[in-house]
Amino acid sequence: MSKIGNYRWKIVALLFFATTINYIDRQIIGILKPFISDDLAWSEADYGFIVTAFQITYAIGLLVTGRFLDKFGTRIGYLVAVLVWSIAGMAHALAQSVSSFALARGTLGLGESANFPAAVKSVTEWFPQKERAFAIGLFNSGSTVGAIVAPVIVSGITLTLGWRWAFILTGALGFLWVIFWVALYHSPSNHPKLTSIELDYINQDIISPSNDLNMSWSELLKYKQTYIISTTRFISDWVWWFFLFWIPDFLSKSHGINLKEVVLPIILIYAVSSLGGIGGGWLSSQFIKSGRSVNFARKNTILICATLALPLVFVSQTNSLWLAVFLIAIAAAAHQGWASNMFAIISDIYPPKAVGSMTGLCGFAGAVGGALSASFVGILLQNSGSYFLIFLVASSVYMINWLIIVLFIKTINPITFGLKQ
Repeated sequence: MSKIGNYRWKIVALLFFATTINYIDRQIIGILKPFISDDLAWSEADYGFIVTAFQITYAIGLLVTGRFLDKFGTRIGYLVAVLVWSIAGMAHALAQSVSSFALARGTLGLGESANFPAAVKSVTEWFPQKERAFAIGLFNSGSTVGAIVAPVIVSGITLTLGWRWAFILTGALGFLWVIFWVALYHSPSNHPKLTSIELDYINQDIISPSNDLNMSWSELLKYKQTYIISTTRFISDWVWWFFLFWIPDFLSKSHGINLKEVVLPIILIYAVSSLGGIGGGWLSSQFIKSGRSVNFARKNTILICATLALPLVFVSQTNSLWLAVFLIAIAAAAHQGWASNMFAIISDIYPPKAVGSMTGLCGFAGAVGGALSASFVGILLQNSGSYFLIFLVASSVYMINWLIIVLFIKTINPITFGLKQ
């Protein structure tokens, strides 16, 4: 198993770098906003319109790209997605007007929406249940690494060559990734050197042929698990976006630090959150390897993550900057550990050829929740000026999610195709 084992972890490395590039490309416009606004005379409304274009196409794309991946396969689907978002990223350098920026941004959102459905689907194809959560945690850490390195890379290019070159060079990273993807990735059934013993090891959790069938939208919507998982994403995904978009402002206003001083706290928060995603996946996988059931492993790991998020409620009540940073970092790590296991639960329950569609569907629910909560957070802060209620809700949603999963998904098992559960 050593050769195929090494190959599978090379795939995880590719997924990690794709996710890192994904986050660099999506964050670049926020970093470059001051430069572009000065150059092209953007108003705040113009910038909002451009950001909205990305959010809308990203949400819609989660529904479309999942089906595309399940129909055409991970190798082709991921390839097309990265090419689309890389071309769109580079196209920003040619944009001159708000509408042309919105078009490039919208196309970027459509391509980037395929990343997580494709990555989870790849892990499902190549890893048995006992290894999936750890593999997902590893590649998902690319999101936080991207958040950390993007300001360094983008600012360096911009100060040296100008903001348009920042779009060109970061967009080109995707083309480099594609070369390695085409050279390396094959599905298990098409891999030229995969033995029957190795294939049996990967497919050890497929209990019947029905578990490897495609599922239509109408089939997916027959199962209560679809609604439960989507609901948990709807009520929790916004917390991660809140960390990304509001925490710098919170630290600045509540602790009086400037833009330069906030960099180190933000890097620490993202670094710890990355470890949380990996650790949450590792713990779940270790439970299974030690003989515990998948049901025990996923639910108890989620419970631990939910418990770690609870102290977030005290963030707005402390006068210590570093205590606030510590509590936020632990909660961010808890979110990533939770996310690693939620992605794994999809692969536990749904047939491999439906994983892309289901990941996209629940991602769409999370994107809608994130969009709605952004308005809620803004309105609440404008009227109250207090973060307390926001941190209170954010600290409790993971425990609510754990209760929902325990109450409504009694046992995490593969669904039997064609039968409601």
